[in-house]
Amino acid sequence: MTKVSFTKGQGTGNDFVLVLDESGTLDLSTEQVAKICNRNFGVGADGLIRVVPSSLIAEGQASLTEESSAFWFMDYRNADGSIAEMCGNGVRVFARFLTEKGLVNLPDGQVLHIGTRAGVRDIQRNKAGFAVDMGRWRPESEDFLVKARGLDVARPGQGINVGNPHVVVALASLEELALLDLAKEPAVEPKPTTGTNVEFVVPAEPLVVNGVGRISMRVFERGVGETLSCGTGIVAAALATRLWAGADAPNQWSVEVPGGTLGVRMFATEEGEHIGLSGPAELSFEGEIEI
Repeated sequence: MTKVSFTKGQGTGNDFVLVLDESGTLDLSTEQVAKICNRNFGVGADGLIRVVPSSLIAEGQASLTEESSAFWFMDYRNADGSIAEMCGNGVRVFARFLTEKGLVNLPDGQVLHIGTRAGVRDIQRNKAGFAVDMGRWRPESEDFLVKARGLDVARPGQGINVGNPHVVVALASLEELALLDLAKEPAVEPKPTTGTNVEFVVPAEPLVVNGVGRISMRVFERGVGETLSCGTGIVAAALATRLWAGADAPNQWSVEVPGGTLGVRMFATEEGEHIGLSGPAELSFEGEIEI
């Protein structure tokens, strides 16, 4: 048995086990990650984040090519041990871990560059906690149909890629959203080859108040199940709703999930439109687990 030190963290209830691996030698198997994240037999979490220097992992070396100051890499695994490209809540919790453990210094107004499998992400402090530039996005051209327990018929879904895949479904009411049973994974047709996250969205009435769009959302995360929050899913849901709302839709959104409320902002850059995600990120407790 090997003892592994960990820190538990969460962002709007989306929770993670963080493990510091400064030497780049911790090689956790799929089964070990799944056991650590198991809520009955392990620590319990929606995912595991290995905090490792970018230079010591192949994907991290690609991050350093993109941005030489991206010293730390977020090696993210879903609760079932599968690899994920990106996690919007996880990267904010990652930033909280780095700053509270004294591994980086992040004064107000400064930018922290973090390596991920979806590319380098830029993070700043703000009043809500941390704001992360989630980079560019793209709509998927394929038409999807989504079946889920609690829905009488299959509903159309909008594919959105924000570094990882999402299918967003619009529902008619908060009651319909509440009646969804996401204990079973929704069926998406055609089935994406690498799987997908599925978001169910209800626009507020009125949709826009003081220039800010408002929606409520629940999510089934690929490799995890239903979670209280999903950062990339929140971004995808806001983007899909803006597409549906048309040319006059705002570029700022407030997204309510079971774990809280996060902000999304779309903004222009030289390389195209980027999306920002802001919200809280906290560390909960520390411990050791045998694997």
